[in-house]
Amino acid sequence: MKRLIAAIALLGALLAPMQVFAQDTMPPAPYAYQQLDDPALEAKAQDLMETLRCLKCQSQSIADSDAPMAGDMRHQVRSRILAGEEPEAIRAWLVERYGDYVSYKPEVSSTTWPLFAIPLVILLLVGLVLRRRMGKRA
Repeated sequence: MKRLIAAIALLGALLAPMQVFAQDTMPPAPYAYQQLDDPALEAKAQDLMETLRCLKCQSQSIADSDAPMAGDMRHQVRSRILAGEEPEAIRAWLVERYGDYVSYKPEVSSTTWPLFAIPLVILLLVGLVLRRRMGKRA
């Protein structure tokens, strides 16, 4: 049994580097680094891409990132804009596919409302504590 586990671990260690470089060897998608011909459509795509987070870089928008995954996402955005989809529909599709984290403009939902409510509750508590302390001094 120990030999089987060791063999699986060795195989995983040998295959891991191949998985890392698998996506990088693929040619970029057509609209990953090529702008749309129509300036109005490109402006819509650019505005949307600046509000979407690169999942690999995590601190850059897909408009600024050079990661292959960001290029694929730019291609998806431009292709869908070219096909006539609205930016908010594209955003909804990407959020459904990758989760709320992909958007720099999070929506209030059943899973994200605590992120919006907790800072307000903390501010109220701080305000109450300060009011009580100031009231005792006066």
